[in-house]
Amino acid sequence: MFSRENSVLVVIDFQGNLARAMDNKEELFANAQKIIRGAQVFEIPILATQQVPAKLGSTIEEIAPYLTGAKIINKDNFSCWRDPLFSKELLALDRKQVVLIGIEAHICVYQTAADLIQSGYEVQVAADAVSSRTPQNRSIGIQKMASCGAGITSAEMILFELLQTAGDPKARQIFQIVK
Repeated sequence: MFSRENSVLVVIDFQGNLARAMDNKEELFANAQKIIRGAQVFEIPILATQQVPAKLGSTIEEIAPYLTGAKIINKDNFSCWRDPLFSKELLALDRKQVVLIGIEAHICVYQTAADLIQSGYEVQVAADAVSSRTPQNRSIGIQKMASCGAGITSAEMILFELLQTAGDPKARQIFQIVK
């Protein structure tokens, strides 16, 4: 099980027209917002990336306002882990459990998951908060991440895993987020 004390949320490339081309984008954005808000309630560090923002644009307005306090990292590698600034920031956090959300499932999210697992991290991918331009590529990306050892979860599932009990003082805030 993931714990608040050992987890990091990584928000991958919710940018410009690419984000708007995602399959089932409304659900994708809503679930990403839930996880980001939940991570903030739990005081879990958030690293967010932007893939070549000069070409793809910046983080979209459906996600950007929720990233207050997050470290935003511009990259050109598909795998976040292969970006020197990202890997430096993640290593400095000294946490070994990573929750991944973002786009595209079969490219940047997959390559990040594979590299993190190879580097000794425990990875969970929130399947309802990742997407690709086509449902087929999304499905293949999720399958591939699972086959290399990533846990597949959902926005609500990971939030309740981190909450663990309705008696937690933060429970009311989480219930408000998921309703």
